[in-house]
Amino acid sequence: MKTFETLADLAACVGQHVATSDWVLITQDQVNRFADATGDHQWIHVDVERAKNGPFGAPIAHGFLTLSLLPQFFDNTVQVKGVRMGVNYGLNKVRFMAPVPVGSRLRAQLKLQSATPIDGNGLQIQWDVTIEREGGDKPVCVAESLARMYV
Repeated sequence: MKTFETLADLAACVGQHVATSDWVLITQDQVNRFADATGDHQWIHVDVERAKNGPFGAPIAHGFLTLSLLPQFFDNTVQVKGVRMGVNYGLNKVRFMAPVPVGSRLRAQLKLQSATPIDGNGLQIQWDVTIEREGGDKPVCVAESLARMYV
């Protein structure tokens, strides 16, 4: 866990790699529950036997499941003391660049792209997030993630 005393301390890291998250295991149960929550029951995600003979040789996680791990990656990786509230402000760009076979472990590389003062005594933070699969040769997802933090 990378801990900052103040928002100003975090803002001083603009342009830098700030942290690397722990690995997160992707399970079939997790994929199935995500399918139930979103209604996306495409066979490449939930039909284990059919997926073994499909284009990826195994079931794969939904791209949006991978993206939905962002809060977990941030919560377990970066802390700013004295912040009374942080909110997800959205995304600028997202690309799913490689499949995530069930059983994969993922982690995120977090680079602070910008920190802009906003009304309400806070900062709008833009993170460049690269999600990688253990043993993979390229990222599975890259995203520009926006958050607002208030003291």
